[in-house]
Amino acid sequence: MDKILQIFKRPDLRNKVLFIFFLLAIFRLVSNIPVPAIDASRLRDFLAQNQLFGLISSFTGGSLSSLSIGMLGLGPFITGSIIMQLLTMIFPSLEQMYKYEGEAGRMKFNQYSRMLTVPLAALQGYGFLVLLSRQGVIGTMDPMSWVSAISVIVAGSVFFMWLGELITEKNLGNGVSILILAGIVAGLPTSIRQTVFTYDPSQLFTYIGFLAVALAVIVGVVYISEAQRNIPINYARRIRGSKVYGGVSTYLPMRVNNAGVIPIIFALSLLLFPGMVASFFAGSNIPVVARVAAFFNNFVQNQLWYSTFYFLLVVLFTYFYTAVTFDPKSISENIQKQGGYIPGIRPGPMTAQFLNHLLNRVTLVGAIFLGLIAILPNIVQGATGITTFTVGGTSILIVVSVALEIMKQADAQLSMYEY
Repeated sequence: MDKILQIFKRPDLRNKVLFIFFLLAIFRLVSNIPVPAIDASRLRDFLAQNQLFGLISSFTGGSLSSLSIGMLGLGPFITGSIIMQLLTMIFPSLEQMYKYEGEAGRMKFNQYSRMLTVPLAALQGYGFLVLLSRQGVIGTMDPMSWVSAISVIVAGSVFFMWLGELITEKNLGNGVSILILAGIVAGLPTSIRQTVFTYDPSQLFTYIGFLAVALAVIVGVVYISEAQRNIPINYARRIRGSKVYGGVSTYLPMRVNNAGVIPIIFALSLLLFPGMVASFFAGSNIPVVARVAAFFNNFVQNQLWYSTFYFLLVVLFTYFYTAVTFDPKSISENIQKQGGYIPGIRPGPMTAQFLNHLLNRVTLVGAIFLGLIAILPNIVQGATGITTFTVGGTSILIVVSVALEIMKQADAQLSMYEY
């Protein structure tokens, strides 16, 4: 509370916080402006029966459940970022731009991600509208209405992307993560209301156990998110004239969860896209296409196979994103240039090999943790039968991780004022 009071006592920080709250209010307002000609009851029934789109709706803060102009949320931008990250592994010029050209290279790389958002939003918006029209959620529309609806949906996604970047510029957390957090938290009152209305006194101990598991999961998320392996580094003593440089010991922090929530978001986006395409082609007149689409739909609805594949994707993307963000070779070169070394390890290639070996072992713990957190809602719901709340999963990981990041950014801003 003392830090919160300090933030609001500083005019600059107070203005930043109030500006972010203002943008979040706009985000929620746009998320509740519906596209015309919707049958709301059929839409609710469709989302209740379809696990895939119900999950998408929870991440858009209910934008999809009301079929608002921001129904896609930040999905197209996240998907575009994923595609660009994957392309760095294929095209060396993109990797050079992203890793070695400094801030200018990253700005250009991010611009490509923004440009890719537009066609992805148009494609996803068209797929959603066609699927919902086949389900009777949307009435018959003429070509001009289609163009108008898709244009508005694309504009909504680009607008949310712009809001996220405005929030990021205030240096109080990542704007995209904060908007996703706002969408998740927006669904909390509805979950509480449904839980109260469906409360059964005979399940009191089940609810108590559910709360205990929820608290344990939150504690575990905080613990793993903050956990790190400290690698000792010594710097050789150098004498220049009458001055002595170096001769100090420090450490290189290697985080257990170095990738944050990104792997889960990557895996979820990769799972949602085939499911959406399969739903789109489910009513195809071509038998082979219809059978393949039905197979994917059954796969998504099967909890066991869906959870297994989800877990494996999260583990793979954790290793992938960690490899993109933590490069042992460049780190070992920087340590060697500064006259540093890891005790017992030769500088240069041996240090890079040691860091790579250690990174694989530490990342395994973080990857398994993220995978378990991702599939935990299915496990808890199967054990308790409570479906109005979910323990674990991307939602709670995003909420806790973003809260921790905002706290660190706020502490950094307050430290600057103290200095």
